[in-house]
Amino acid sequence: MNREKVIYAFFIVLALTMNFGFFIGEMDDPTHHNVYEFFAAIVISIVCTVLKFGDRTHLGALMLATSLVADLQLVIAAMIWGYGAQLSANGVTTEMFSSVISMSGGALLANIVSVILLMVETVVVRR
Repeated sequence: MNREKVIYAFFIVLALTMNFGFFIGEMDDPTHHNVYEFFAAIVISIVCTVLKFGDRTHLGALMLATSLVADLQLVIAAMIWGYGAQLSANGVTTEMFSSVISMSGGALLANIVSVILLMVETVVVRR
């Protein structure tokens, strides 16, 4: 058992579950979406990206790319939320919050692809 893959698998599944926990719920009801869960999803997703920097395989490059996509979408979502909460005169509007949820859904999809790629890599290496 490869310790590096186990650690990466732990963090990518943790990022997936944290992002799913934030994503699920009514889109127009901000009380269904926890800001701390969103922040944890961002931090854990960045940890996943850092863990994939040393991987020189083709699948490792794909997993790094999906992690970078997830990071980018989560950071943009955080910037939209932060702008709405701190700078906008109207506060966080429904349109802003739906953009945050949509970006989180894209990051969720990128995390799912990472998990699938990890499973493919594990099966291919074993054969």
